[in-house]
Amino acid sequence: MFTRLGVLLARHPVAVLVAWVVIVALSIPFAQLAPKRLTAETGAVPGSEAQLVSNLLKARFGEVIVDSTLLVTESSVAPTDPAWLAAYGRLVAKLKVVPGVTGMTRFDAPSPLELHGTVNGKIVTATILETRLDSTARILARLRSLTAANSLPGTRLYLTGEAAITNDFVSLAESDVKNSELSALPIVAIVLVLAFGALTAALMPLAVGLLSISTALALFYGLTFLMPASSFALSVITMLGLGAGIDYALLMVNRFREELEKGVDPRTAAATTTRTAGRAVAFSGLTVSIAMSALLIPPLTFVRSMGLGGVTVMLVTVLASVTAVPAMLALLGDRVNSPRGWRIPRLSRHDTPFWGQWARRVMAHPWLFGGLVILVMLTLASPARDLKLGYSGAFGLAPGVESRRGLELIQPLSLGGSLNTFEVMVDTGRSGGYDAAARASYRRLDANLRALPGVEVVVSPFLAASASGSNTGSLNDLVSLVNRSISSDRRYLRASVIPGQPVHAQDIGGWETRLRRAALEAGFANVLLGGGPVGSKEFTDTLVGAIPLAVGAVFAATFILLASAFRSLVIPLKSIVMNTLTVAATYGIIVAVFQHGFLGNLIGVPPDLGTIDSSLPLIIFAVTFGLSMDYEIFLLTRVQEAHLSGASNIDAVGLGVERTAGVITSAALIMVIVFVAFVQGHVVANKTIGFGLAAAVLLDATLVRLVLVPSILVLAGNWNWWLPRGLARLLPNVKLEH
Repeated sequence: MFTRLGVLLARHPVAVLVAWVVIVALSIPFAQLAPKRLTAETGAVPGSEAQLVSNLLKARFGEVIVDSTLLVTESSVAPTDPAWLAAYGRLVAKLKVVPGVTGMTRFDAPSPLELHGTVNGKIVTATILETRLDSTARILARLRSLTAANSLPGTRLYLTGEAAITNDFVSLAESDVKNSELSALPIVAIVLVLAFGALTAALMPLAVGLLSISTALALFYGLTFLMPASSFALSVITMLGLGAGIDYALLMVNRFREELEKGVDPRTAAATTTRTAGRAVAFSGLTVSIAMSALLIPPLTFVRSMGLGGVTVMLVTVLASVTAVPAMLALLGDRVNSPRGWRIPRLSRHDTPFWGQWARRVMAHPWLFGGLVILVMLTLASPARDLKLGYSGAFGLAPGVESRRGLELIQPLSLGGSLNTFEVMVDTGRSGGYDAAARASYRRLDANLRALPGVEVVVSPFLAASASGSNTGSLNDLVSLVNRSISSDRRYLRASVIPGQPVHAQDIGGWETRLRRAALEAGFANVLLGGGPVGSKEFTDTLVGAIPLAVGAVFAATFILLASAFRSLVIPLKSIVMNTLTVAATYGIIVAVFQHGFLGNLIGVPPDLGTIDSSLPLIIFAVTFGLSMDYEIFLLTRVQEAHLSGASNIDAVGLGVERTAGVITSAALIMVIVFVAFVQGHVVANKTIGFGLAAAVLLDATLVRLVLVPSILVLAGNWNWWLPRGLARLLPNVKLEH
């Protein structure tokens, strides 16, 4: 296949490039629209308890789900000051009439929640705006335009709440990606010039990376109309498209230059490059795609969208690398080395003596070098034992972001826990079951919930009475509370539990246990728990539960592919173990920096984070495992090639390291630059992905690929190529070379 493709590309390079120009031109408009279609909302787990509660609230309680956006003020002026109060009144009057705002509770209105107070010497107030969910982004934009024209003396305004937090996540994720690209590309260009020793050759990998990203984003834009798509997918597509696109183009251009050095004509060299390096690129891209497919296993559309984004960009990157690159090379010919007057050393040369000498030094003491690397990797992995997962909400944004700052200000107030409300729903067992006995049990439930530590308010029909200190309370309040608390068929009873402080991910399980016990002690056997914290925990539990199957499926598929390509059972097993060691070390580094805060202040990690976003372990595994397999294939392909030509095991390993180390280190350096660029962003999850992947690539391309793998290959000796005859006949024969 690749032989015929190489011949076709060599004969018709102009047609191929024209086709790609048309594809990119059509893709760019849709690629620009894609970020606006992404969301940071994880959504409910299908069939989960929280989703069931949400469905019952709509169907049995007739509840229209709205969102609460909080207008928070931080002021040195007392809110009783007449001038300040008048200006505030004019502002909220404008906010109240914004289309989509369905209700408002001012900070000075009667409320069971504390809506104003003094925090760190500043006077803080919070006004609650009820808004429709179907037009959140438009409403927030209008609210922010009004609050931007701040006429309140000595006062700063903030908008926070779930919608505001989500909106900040999405907009900052998009801007972070753009800023990361802009900061990474100039540095990557310099490294490419050093790697190739030529400007023209250096520009080609950049072109492939940008081509891959724009085309993949356009395809992903279409996907967003079929399923909710994660804002993290934008980072995954950009990182993989730029990093892998440059890697593969680097490999292709290097092979082309090798062919030119043999004296063949450019079109023949391009055809040979497609047949050899193109096959290796396709196989490598397939292994990365398999790794990214781990994200398709969890039954969560939010996570699956990231997997589909990763697979899409990898397929586009491979297609561009094996078609557009050879076509460009066929037309450029020896001009790929221009300008010729430059005298820049090539970091990616395939015949640098240093790497051969290094390999022989490692292979002379494999136990020492291999043991030291394993010890270092296990030490780095050790903090991963303390991994804590969850959804960090606004605290997953960098300090200073508006929605986060607003939430920080109201935390000391009782309002601070209102964004983490638990819904306790009990089933009386039959329609019309709200009789005198049920009412007594309901009152006991209310009392039990109020007595729980950390509970600020319990919203139930008994709230009006307890708030007024009488048995009647406000009639309007009572009617409203009854309607929201007792289902239309009088079967289900509801109590909303508002904590006094925001609930951290690691504490949700304890809250669930206490809430269920309170309901059981009140006499209700059938209890359902819902609300944001419960949904967040269910999302995390579903992801964690899917990890064994996802990892196992990737391991199995990778093992079969590598066994087929390298005609061995030992090499696939060794590759999986080595790559898993890289993933484990990466997890440990992430926990140390982002969860424990070790040196986190140097890269802007919030000191109060405490958890790792629940979707990140699977993302880190998929990308790290896939990219590590990239370098593994680059190295083992040359080792196998030397072995098949009759070289001894030691000579084959030494030659493999010598021929690929320059490419691997150059490619890894570029990957690290691309990933590190994401650390400067405002979304902590993107920081985590960028920092973690940079550490993974750095470790894998140095300690693992250039020290540990040669040591293991030498120690295994001829067992490297052991494959039972019966199994050899069953496995397809895949030929790789580059």
